Amino acid sequence: MAEIVNLRLARKARKRADAEQVAAENRARSGRTKAEKRATDDAGHRLTQAVDGAKRET
Repeated sequence: MAEIVNLRLARKARKRADAEQVAAENRARSGRTKAEKRATDDAGHRLTQAVDGAKRET
């Protein structure tokens, strides 16, 4: 037979898991030094410039 599941508890558990995932992402993003943040931003900026510079005019 199938196991009986309380939908209210399952919904709350899923919400807690989603919140934990968001919190982990925020901790990873915020737990960096100023130099690390600047290096990441600079790398993204260089990549954007390289892609834009390689585009052909239509």
